[in-house]
Amino acid sequence: MGIVGIDHVQVAAPPGREDEARRFYGVVLGLEEVAKPVALAARGGVWFAAGAQQLHVGVAQTFVPAEKAHPALAVASGSLDALVGRLGAAGVTVRWDDAIAGVRRCYVADPFGNRLELVEASTTR
Repeated sequence: MGIVGIDHVQVAAPPGREDEARRFYGVVLGLEEVAKPVALAARGGVWFAAGAQQLHVGVAQTFVPAEKAHPALAVASGSLDALVGRLGAAGVTVRWDDAIAGVRRCYVADPFGNRLELVEASTTR
């Protein structure tokens, strides 16, 4: 018995902004949308596959962006620069961080101000 991994992480978004979440997470980041269970669909939000895990964008009626706590998404080896280029073309500010020797990573904010870390998979710990 014990924890064997992470099933999903969730970030929050203001009500009614699912289309923005689909554009950012689906189109810009390239994550595949996952159908929400019927019992949860009425709550709003949108879910995405992120490898074997999922990233859920949930609706928060009293939304406050997560500016420190964040998911770190592993980006395929050799693909981080291309993804950063897509983000830049979409008007997203990218902040590189070299605090961990040998790890290529950067931070971006989603359309709602939530912090995301992007880590090149070949350099993850």
